[in-house]
Amino acid sequence: MQIIRHSEWEDTKLTLHLVSQILGKIKLGLAPQEPQWAHVTLPLTVNGFSTGPLWNGETLFEVDIDVAAGIITVQVESNRTMFPLEDGKSLKTYYTEIIGTLQASGVRLTLNPKTQEMRELRYLDRDEAPLAYDADAAQKGVRLFQYAAREQAAFLAPLRCRKVKPALFWGTFDVSSMIVYGKSEPFPEDKLIEKAAFDEHMIEFGFWLGDESVDVPMFFILPYPFQYTELGSERIQPADAYYDAKMSECFLSIEKIGRSGDVQAFFRTSFDLLSGQLGWEGCEHYFMPLDIPAQPKQEPTD
Repeated sequence: MQIIRHSEWEDTKLTLHLVSQILGKIKLGLAPQEPQWAHVTLPLTVNGFSTGPLWNGETLFEVDIDVAAGIITVQVESNRTMFPLEDGKSLKTYYTEIIGTLQASGVRLTLNPKTQEMRELRYLDRDEAPLAYDADAAQKGVRLFQYAAREQAAFLAPLRCRKVKPALFWGTFDVSSMIVYGKSEPFPEDKLIEKAAFDEHMIEFGFWLGDESVDVPMFFILPYPFQYTELGSERIQPADAYYDAKMSECFLSIEKIGRSGDVQAFFRTSFDLLSGQLGWEGCEHYFMPLDIPAQPKQEPTD
């Protein structure tokens, strides 16, 4: 797996994050609501990410970001309009192209143009600062997201429990999934996003591309209710994984992944540690083998 550090593509990563906010705001306004904000996540695709199919009245549409080709596609029923992802284009231009095309096709939207959960507040419909775009760097970053989603799906797929499958969370720009225990635990503060995200016992399995403070991408595992207490990091595998009591999270740097099974071991041992700490009962049922014939082993091709 080719690693790209935050510092190596910071500007292009910001561009993709901002474009994902436009798509996310569209989903926020139209997708049927689900717990844990699962309805607003963006599915990953072969070459990027998308809103997935959305209904507006009787009109079906989708917005797709192809980082390899450097193209944004707005598909409304059988009509397709494409715009380039390109160096120097402003956030306002991206917003106008996407939203303007949808509105011209009869899609009615009411969006809050403020960015969400980002360190710097921007207005999607007003910001005219030129944005960077490096297609090669964008592909490397998206490939890491795809790798993380594959690892998360491999762990979660056979489990007999309620779960949120891997997808791109555009507010924090990470790929995450969840196991939800189904025990009510209201968030103690009056914060709109957190009240909906954290209102039941859950364990989140995530992957984050880093920032100015942490340059290397990381897998993380977060319990809710948060556990700001020392737990036994020695119970977590592989050896370089650890639990941070100040963050209430388990971490594994992508640079510390040495063997093919390390991520799965990290997920399982962290889940066992955190579910035990949260007092979850009956979790052994989650791991009962499926009574389905095994799939043929897929060997890598040259």
